[in-house]
Amino acid sequence: MTLRLSRRAALAAALAPALAAPHAAKAQARPTVRFAFDWILNGPYAFGIAGERLGFFREAGVDITIQRGFGSARVPLDMSAGQFDIAMADPTPMLRFMSQNPNNDLIAVALMWDQAPTAVTVRADGPIRTPADLAGKTLAAPEFDGGRQVFPAFAAVNNIPLQSITWMSVSPELRETMLVQRRADAITGFVTSTALSLRALGMDLPQQRIFRYREHGLDFFYGSFLVTTRSYADRNPEAVRAVVAGMIRSLRWAFANRAEAIQHLRAREQLTDVAIETMRQDMAMAELVDSPNVRRLGLGVMEAPRFARQIEAVKMAFNLGEMPTPDRFYTDRFLPPLSERMLPAVS
Repeated sequence: MTLRLSRRAALAAALAPALAAPHAAKAQARPTVRFAFDWILNGPYAFGIAGERLGFFREAGVDITIQRGFGSARVPLDMSAGQFDIAMADPTPMLRFMSQNPNNDLIAVALMWDQAPTAVTVRADGPIRTPADLAGKTLAAPEFDGGRQVFPAFAAVNNIPLQSITWMSVSPELRETMLVQRRADAITGFVTSTALSLRALGMDLPQQRIFRYREHGLDFFYGSFLVTTRSYADRNPEAVRAVVAGMIRSLRWAFANRAEAIQHLRAREQLTDVAIETMRQDMAMAELVDSPNVRRLGLGVMEAPRFARQIEAVKMAFNLGEMPTPDRFYTDRFLPPLSERMLPAVS
């Protein structure tokens, strides 16, 4: 017997693929993650821009929008306010925020910089020759600057009376100018930002005296982490895993392809000074990313005993109460396998 379709059945059959396509596309759609670095998009952050443009995040399973930040101390505030989903930030202002806001929802999901970039910079031709000489001086920095936020811990181990310091709160664009024009005795910040920005203003590296916090009593401090909230991670575990994998892959790629990474940055930020940002990126890779710890453990891993020392130092410097434990602050459950976290060999 030959079966004939009714006109209605035939029409339904013809439309079925078209009707199903939007549902299939919707099912396969990648989630969009709002990501923020903690400073302007310059050389040290070129890896993230390169990874976005090369499709590393799409291949991991997410679409990502990357924006600049305005200092590590802003990150916990903006994160808690829902301004973005995942960010990169220094742990010290996060620890302070978590202690002062015990009901916070923050969690670090990967370590990106094994070494801390925080520093104080003065003029090499000036009278400040040791950290202790900063007592009674005027320091300039944005209020939310990471170096300024960590300064109390630096001051505590270097016998600098905090009450003797006068702070000038300036915009990020004016910080280095204050030192060049001798309107401030010193500036704080991430050395990757201040050193090369001063050089661009005519104060080359030999004319700077840089007190890196890690070289003056805070060698156990970690650099920046990827941070999100527990509620976001619980709702979107695969998105968090994808961003962590994409960022680590991007950092590994940029470590081996530095000139190309800067070109990706320039394509995004057209006013990029290629020479300066190349040097800034190289400084970040050498001083913050590549370390014996990373060569041993791979990217992403925080060790609890070392971080416990940082927690205690922050507690004492800021006279804080109850502090988060290392396992309350950080989880490694979103990290990719070790084989995907190892830095390439240095050529």
